[in-house]
Amino acid sequence: MRPEAAFQTSAWRQALIAAALAGLALPAAALYKVVGPDGRITYTDRPPSDTASRVTTINRAGVNEAPAPQDGLPQELRQTATRYPVTLYGATDCPPCEAGRQLLLQRGVPFTEKLIVSEDDAAAMERVFGARTVPSLTIGAQALRGLSQSEWASYLDAAGYPRESKLPKNWQPSPATPLVVRSAPRPASAPLAAASAPVRSAPAAAPTVPPAPAGIRF
Repeated sequence: MRPEAAFQTSAWRQALIAAALAGLALPAAALYKVVGPDGRITYTDRPPSDTASRVTTINRAGVNEAPAPQDGLPQELRQTATRYPVTLYGATDCPPCEAGRQLLLQRGVPFTEKLIVSEDDAAAMERVFGARTVPSLTIGAQALRGLSQSEWASYLDAAGYPRESKLPKNWQPSPATPLVVRSAPRPASAPLAAASAPVRSAPAAAPTVPPAPAGIRF
């Protein structure tokens, strides 16, 4: 292929990607996991009206409830990150996930990270991406399954992210959190007699990171 033909093909591909991203500037709706009274689990993108069911809100591709830190970002980069927020989906003990993370950091892309640490997380990821493959990436509402440096780079280019890092030197991504938003359980009511019992401090336990659920592919 002649150099000018190769350039035209690359430019055409970039135009197609840019057009795809332009139609996906708005974040997708929330996803809900519904556990019915009979224990049956379903997923829906509409808020359920059945009050007898237990509902859990799940982050979906393109939805960032905790956006990447934007303090100190240059204005152009902040605008791009607001329009096309980037989310990395990974797991623990996953070398390809670390490779994807370093790709984003070296290029200077502000991002948030969601961990697949439970069956609920894995099921939600499969609902969004069609598979349980980590790492995966969302740019706005565009979902990219699996690590492909060339594909990730093409979509980041089309979204307007700079090819060389413009992040402040002290910028750090937020700590990774599980994909599924879990409600904190209500504390049990203590008996009144316990109020007079002495309180003893227990030794602090070291934090543990749960392993990735079965079925996750690196």
